[in-house]
Amino acid sequence: MGALTIRNLDDDVKRALRLRAAEHGVSMEQFARDALVRVLAEPVAPRKRRASILEDLRAIGIKQTEPFDLKKVSDEMWEEGLAWPPSSSTPRR
Repeated sequence: MGALTIRNLDDDVKRALRLRAAEHGVSMEQFARDALVRVLAEPVAPRKRRASILEDLRAIGIKQTEPFDLKKVSDEMWEEGLAWPPSSSTPRR
């Protein structure tokens, strides 16, 4: 079996660990061991590969194929009450 020493543990964390261990009727060491086993048993979502992340970013940033009228979009947003910052006179749906 391996051993682990944790240095510079905050006093409040140690106190909470001691209290929780006492509530469960076990030593601090046993409580910490059980907590580590519990946390590490939880499945971890696989990390996305860098290439996959880049593909996602590229998909978001695809250039428009036709001219983009920002004023028209802004006016439509204003009419729908989606303008920022919202004002009390702006109709809401």
